[in-house]
Amino acid sequence: MKNIVTILVFACAQLWAQTDPLTMTTAQVVKDMGLGINIGNTMEARIVCDPGDSGCENWVNGMETLETSWGSPEITNAIVKGYADAGFKTVRIPVAWSNRMTGDNAGGTYTINPALMNRVEQIVNYVLGNGMYAIVNIHWDGGWWEKFPTDSAECMKKYIRIWEQITAKFKDKSGYLVFESLNEEGVWQSVWNQYDNSGNKDRAYGLLNSINQKFTDLVRASGGNNGERHLLIAGYATNIDRTIDPLFKMPTDSKNRQAVSVHYYDPFGFTHINEDGEWTDFIGTWGTPADINALNNEMDKMKTTFVDNDIPVIIGEYGFAAKLNDSRGRTQAQVRNYTLKVAEAIYTRDMCPVLWDVQLNPDNGEVIYYYNRKSTPPAFTDQQLVAGFKNIVGEDGETPTLNDHPADVRQRVSSAWASQLVSYYTIKGVPLGNVKPQKAGVYIVKQGNSVKKIAVK
Repeated sequence: MKNIVTILVFACAQLWAQTDPLTMTTAQVVKDMGLGINIGNTMEARIVCDPGDSGCENWVNGMETLETSWGSPEITNAIVKGYADAGFKTVRIPVAWSNRMTGDNAGGTYTINPALMNRVEQIVNYVLGNGMYAIVNIHWDGGWWEKFPTDSAECMKKYIRIWEQITAKFKDKSGYLVFESLNEEGVWQSVWNQYDNSGNKDRAYGLLNSINQKFTDLVRASGGNNGERHLLIAGYATNIDRTIDPLFKMPTDSKNRQAVSVHYYDPFGFTHINEDGEWTDFIGTWGTPADINALNNEMDKMKTTFVDNDIPVIIGEYGFAAKLNDSRGRTQAQVRNYTLKVAEAIYTRDMCPVLWDVQLNPDNGEVIYYYNRKSTPPAFTDQQLVAGFKNIVGEDGETPTLNDHPADVRQRVSSAWASQLVSYYTIKGVPLGNVKPQKAGVYIVKQGNSVKKIAVK
């Protein structure tokens, strides 16, 4: 019996080593990340007062925390566990690091508030403790990014100081923590107008490329697990067409452990616009063959440009961010259909979809169509949506078949599903495949990060 236990411990240790993200390629990690979700409008909440507006400043300074200032409750382990229970394996944590920063001025020290740093670490620990990947970034952060073209040296100093502190704090975290260079702010209309193509396009892309390179070099030199940590590189404006442009360059990385990030909210008239007369027209329904083709074309651009060239892709944000309007066709069913189709189009191309989610307020007439952080327990409001997510990754309780998906994605989905299925091994760690052994004996079963022993009689 002692020998069997020793062999079991050794075999389990081997399997854990195989699934340690620090020993995996970034492509393998992105597949393992499954479906993701953002803790949106929370740690990146930022209230910027007009110069001299003492009333606003006193109001902001009087808040115990800005975490709840945009409508979210304080994040708890129960909220994060609800994501894991719904089948999610990745949580993106957008952060505004300038909140209550000391020396946040030209020539200053740009010192992150210790309470903010510790709070972010606590949320990261919730995510890691629930067996999921955590992505931490610098989000909009008050818009200081806009000054890069006119004051690049000072902006870069602030950027470096922020990442020096983050990397020092988190350097010993496991490989399940991913750093993301920035959010959508890598775009400078004052340098190059992306809509009429006026200005200096080369310089605009050069600014972003230099920021991403500095990020990569800084993380790699910061010690601990950061030398091997997987990094997420923000594309230009995190826009698909701008990021597949040859002027966008992935940073040089001696470890070759990077993925690229873009966002997807098309068509914007459906996902964001509530009334006609805004900058684009209101769209009440989505799901025609033309809509599906447009979605697949966009995802194929990322697959062809990056995935097929060994550069993994994470769609760091996607989803519906407008109001439901049943009278004009924008129903919960429409939102569900859009969300699942987009997630499937991303996932079946070996990319990781990360849903944008915020806490909506029913008291203001808002309908919570994704996750309710304030319910007991916190959970998704639409269980058909949850079932749809699990079906995408083959977690609906049945072994998925390729016939469940359109013919044009069958081959792509097979490898993605495989990473989610149960795998069986002999007691010595020899792989037996995804079908439970019928022969009597003791076996090791692995699913995601879970490894256990079973006996077949």
